[in-house]
Amino acid sequence: MSLPPFDRLVTDYGQVVLRVCRALLPIHDAEDAAADAFLAALEAYPRLRPDSDLKAWLVTIAHRKAVDILRRRSRHAVPVPELPEPSLGAASAAEPALPDEQLWIAVRDLPSKQRHAVAYHYVADLAHADVAAIMGTREVAARRNAADGIRALRRSYLAASGPVPPSSRTRR
Repeated sequence: MSLPPFDRLVTDYGQVVLRVCRALLPIHDAEDAAADAFLAALEAYPRLRPDSDLKAWLVTIAHRKAVDILRRRSRHAVPVPELPEPSLGAASAAEPALPDEQLWIAVRDLPSKQRHAVAYHYVADLAHADVAAIMGTREVAARRNAADGIRALRRSYLAASGPVPPSSRTRR
């Protein structure tokens, strides 16, 4: 089995990579991280084993690029002419309104481990074993972080949106 052409990877998984980055970063940073992920993937693609899980490989690269941006941002102060007044909507003030923007903000507000597990399992649709490998943890911990993250989202995001119709609730 040989690897498909790289442009097919971009077509097949470009949206997944962007959604994962979007779950971790604001949109302007997410687009940069996704582009950086594909540049790094293009460089490493010739050395990739033919039996590799391409989706998990790309999500891992995207995860690392997003973490790089988060680390870079935490190390540098951003000069501003005057300090803005704190407000609840400050996180979304610099970003354009997009569909489900409040949901993306709620995902980014989750604790780090939960945010990553939710992004990789529910956004990128990776198995818990792949999520665990990306996060450097055990599968049971990845499963718990994803479940805790979804529970927190239901409490915060859905509670603000109103009652959940019975048809949209999931069974355990």
